[in-house]
Amino acid sequence: MRTLTFGFSPCPNDTFAFHALTHGLVEAPFAITPVLLDIEELNRRAHEGAFDLTKLSVGAFAAVGDQYRLLRSGAALGEGVGPLVVTRTPMSLAEAVRGRVAIPGRETTAFRLLKLAAPSLSDVVELRYDRILRAVESGEVDAGLIIHESRFTYAEHGLHKAVDLGDWWKHETDLPVPLAGICARSDLDDQTVAAAERAIRESVQYAFDHPEASREYVRANAQEMSAEVCAQHIALYVNAFSLDIGDAGMRAIARLVGGGTEVTSSSAPPSSLRSP
Repeated sequence: MRTLTFGFSPCPNDTFAFHALTHGLVEAPFAITPVLLDIEELNRRAHEGAFDLTKLSVGAFAAVGDQYRLLRSGAALGEGVGPLVVTRTPMSLAEAVRGRVAIPGRETTAFRLLKLAAPSLSDVVELRYDRILRAVESGEVDAGLIIHESRFTYAEHGLHKAVDLGDWWKHETDLPVPLAGICARSDLDDQTVAAAERAIRESVQYAFDHPEASREYVRANAQEMSAEVCAQHIALYVNAFSLDIGDAGMRAIARLVGGGTEVTSSSAPPSSLRSP
């Protein structure tokens, strides 16, 4: 049986959604070798076509050119919730971006959204996502762009929310915020890609039907995250869009990849992003 490499993050939403596929609990005409990496590392590795299947930030789609194509299953989209900008004292987004801002990577969707919401942004420093809260708290930076579980824990560091970029995007576009998607390397044949999309969808459905099955796997990869934060993380980003992006999701991706410009319901994403 053929083996495919599958890169995704160790975050609870991914380990919950893809547990069944990586543990042989859903049928597939291939075996899976999972590779768990931070999302920005996955974005970087996509430039070299490192994995057969990989999670990618929507903000990174344009940069990978024709190397990958988007699958309709396995995506992470939110409704009015997304990356946050946090500061030590209460302030507006415009005030926050006047200083030095820590970001989790230049190819993340979070950074793409921030550039759209705050075009005057200039002084940024890249830090691994799990270092950003401490950097803001210590005064190393003036503000931080946070993703993943940090949205649930920033208040514990005495920090304040300047903006939820998911809420900002919803207000601006009336679309879900497209955070990340699962992509297949373009050299995979159509039959394999279709099978991968189907298996990922079945894995997500298995997770919904058997939510306790992945508990040990999720906890083993969640580091010091509490069970409550794990559950919140999963509930926020594993949803109906994870089964199928849908028309609204595809419109949202096309709009974000296009730099926030208007698209119509008949608009298609760039050729490298079209679903199989």
